[in-house]
Amino acid sequence: MKFLNVTAWTIAIIGAVNWGLIGAFQWNLVDTLFGVNTLFSRLIYILVGLSGLYLIMLYPKVMSRD
Repeated sequence: MKFLNVTAWTIAIIGAVNWGLIGAFQWNLVDTLFGVNTLFSRLIYILVGLSGLYLIMLYPKVMSRD
């Protein structure tokens, strides 16, 4: 389970950094590295979205640890 948690956090951080770059500089790192609307870039976006959904499910558990 730890591997899944670390993987989800890592992918979510990559997505957050990408959105930060888009917001600050209008530069999309994923599209730059893998092309616009390529299969691989779409897969990355899907993984970021799935990671976010997974982390939403962990949110109550994290909030109860105070």
